[in-house]
Amino acid sequence: MQTKLSSIIAGTMNWGIWDKNLSTSEMEHLINLCVENQITTFDHADIYGNYTTEADFGKAFKQSKIDRKKIQLISKCGIQHTNGRDNKIKHYDYSKKYIVWSVENSLKNLQTDYLDVLLLHRPSPLMEADEIAEAVAQLKQEGKILDFGVSNFTASQTELIRQKTEISYNQVQFSATHHQAMLDGSFDYMQLHNIRPMSWNPLGTVFREDIEQTRRLKKVLAQLVEKYHLGADTILLAWILKHPAKIIPIAGTVNVARIQALQKAAELQLEQEDWFAIWTESMGNKVP
Repeated sequence: MQTKLSSIIAGTMNWGIWDKNLSTSEMEHLINLCVENQITTFDHADIYGNYTTEADFGKAFKQSKIDRKKIQLISKCGIQHTNGRDNKIKHYDYSKKYIVWSVENSLKNLQTDYLDVLLLHRPSPLMEADEIAEAVAQLKQEGKILDFGVSNFTASQTELIRQKTEISYNQVQFSATHHQAMLDGSFDYMQLHNIRPMSWNPLGTVFREDIEQTRRLKKVLAQLVEKYHLGADTILLAWILKHPAKIIPIAGTVNVARIQALQKAAELQLEQEDWFAIWTESMGNKVP
């Protein structure tokens, strides 16, 4: 049985030195704000902030005095950066020893006894399914992780690991501007094997690029904003949530008003023709 996560996940990648550089008290306020708005799941990776953001979050979480059982923590491991560690070249490490060490390090930094979900951050050509399965079994037995999944894995890469250990989640890029996972069989495979997708960068490039695709999307979104009386970002998240794979978007915003509006995406029942209108404008042509 999969760990219950909130319908929208708070992404912490930009909370630390990689972008917003929030202080402990600012991070504490943001954690509280998320929880107050039913965003109880927080997505981490050991590498965020060059291996510093987990510890920054851990201090803020401890200061918040929020009951650990009221939130869910996700973290990812496997990427060995040259920033923050003494590595000569960026690479991946999925040895049993490293996975176990990395989880234990994340637990120390996050000031918690367990992760709700551990994800392998990116697939490695050198990963050995048996060794990964041994690490996962040990971590589950010791109560250090409750659930296990992957991130940015194709269906075949996921199946390689799934043959040896249960996989509950796959965190992939998915949005109205990046919808390959919906078409290349990835979401079909996940539905077949009861794997919940998480979507990173769920707003895609709609508000970051001025190209024909985003101009078309902004035009249809302006009409839908009028119809639903909600922001374009909320509608884009609702578009993701309507997919039958039960995708969980990861929202990286630290904007108070946007955080307060996130749950409205989970409540919005986007009409089917409006869903197809967004997809049509993204593709630039009608469905076949």
